[in-house]
Amino acid sequence: MGPASSPSPSVFSFKLNGKTVWVQGAATHRTLLDHLRELGFTGAKEGCAEGECGACTVALVKENSGGTEYRAVNSCLMLLPMAAGQEIYTVESLAEPRPLAGEGELHPVQQAIAERGGSQCGYCTPGFVMSLFAEYYRPGRRQHCDTTALGGNLCRCTGYRPIRDAALALGPAPADRFSRRLAEPAPALNEFAYSDGKACFSRPLSLAACLDTLHQEPNSRWIAGGTDLAVDLNLRGSTFARLVSLEGVPELRRWIETSDYVEIGAGLTLNEIGALWRNAPAAFREWLTLFASPLVRNRATLGGNLATASPIGDAAPLLLALDAEVRLAGADGERTIPLERFFIGYRKTVLAPGEILVSIRVPKPWPELMRFYKVSKRKLDDISTVAACLALNLNRAGRVSMARFAYGGVAEIPLRAYEAEQVIKGMPWSPGAVARAQEAVTARVRPISDHRGSAGYRLAMAKSLIEKFAFEIREQAA
Repeated sequence: MGPASSPSPSVFSFKLNGKTVWVQGAATHRTLLDHLRELGFTGAKEGCAEGECGACTVALVKENSGGTEYRAVNSCLMLLPMAAGQEIYTVESLAEPRPLAGEGELHPVQQAIAERGGSQCGYCTPGFVMSLFAEYYRPGRRQHCDTTALGGNLCRCTGYRPIRDAALALGPAPADRFSRRLAEPAPALNEFAYSDGKACFSRPLSLAACLDTLHQEPNSRWIAGGTDLAVDLNLRGSTFARLVSLEGVPELRRWIETSDYVEIGAGLTLNEIGALWRNAPAAFREWLTLFASPLVRNRATLGGNLATASPIGDAAPLLLALDAEVRLAGADGERTIPLERFFIGYRKTVLAPGEILVSIRVPKPWPELMRFYKVSKRKLDDISTVAACLALNLNRAGRVSMARFAYGGVAEIPLRAYEAEQVIKGMPWSPGAVARAQEAVTARVRPISDHRGSAGYRLAMAKSLIEKFAFEIREQAA
């Protein structure tokens, strides 16, 4: 594979469908999707430009627990310089060429969808194919393809049953060129710098280099998975003079587990965390499956979700209920603070100029009783109206020894309802305790009204979820 960078700061390369592609002079803010389409790879489409529809799906070759995997991602959310040094496959690469016949032999995934009527207008079909392609070659897959891997791909005319039928009809992947590629290492990310003359993009390979860059260029903007920042670029026309990628920083990708805590690197993607945290509390799995889509979870980082400080970010309520801490690093050293002190206003955090979120530490043991809830118009792949993670410990007498009620979407920052936690401490976990907690929540939360829900609706949901939690605990104990 060619180098990720060259002596010219306006030239770089990546591998596309098995061949090295050089990029020269392209705009820093250009998306991978736009570049692919200019190159003639028009199977990927723009449907939403914000990672909602999956029409732009491509597959990255990435490391997976020491091995290699195909990872389906939204190309509309990857800036073109983020592809430097990477290896990418589009739908055009799947069919086996048959030169004498003048056409290609369909890949088994394509064939399964075609045979079962999984395509009508065809606009969304390449996206479904690429998500199913990544699942088809998933390392360790023994049975039929998991249809949840198709999440984040929207179809408006075919209907999902024939697409689901195609996924369930696929058997083991053959020993073809795509399987053979997985026997080789994924490309390593190299240090890289690029400029289009107006904006710059760089990818340092150490935390020290990141902090040095920020010291020299205080107006630099961090970018990790790009699932939030790229939406600003695509839909709001935002521009940034200097973007610094965090993808290649090993200090942000560490995973440490001891008898006392789990420490999660802020640069790990959500699906990477899901693969690493095998003994996580059940609420974590509930949270992970409700967080956006597999395509977004393959790029979005935990640190990015927290650092954007959105009041409806789904990670904060879960981690607040786990009593997590965050580790921050800057030119003057490191500091660790409780997550509850990290958010200080709407889209604002305690991060000082020159600081970066390095990791999230979750202490052990986990709460004994814990649930994550997401209230949204759709069950999957939607933005929360209200999110909540509720946790309890009960003593032998059935009285509350610890409570944590954490919410998103009910104030300008994610918060813990401390008054509700304290008012029920020492009480039997009963309808009376639930009512007391609900009263305290009413006094604590200050929702706003927007197009997703009114303030009254949000308050009602915040209270109702406590009842739901109590009901589920009773059902679990029965």
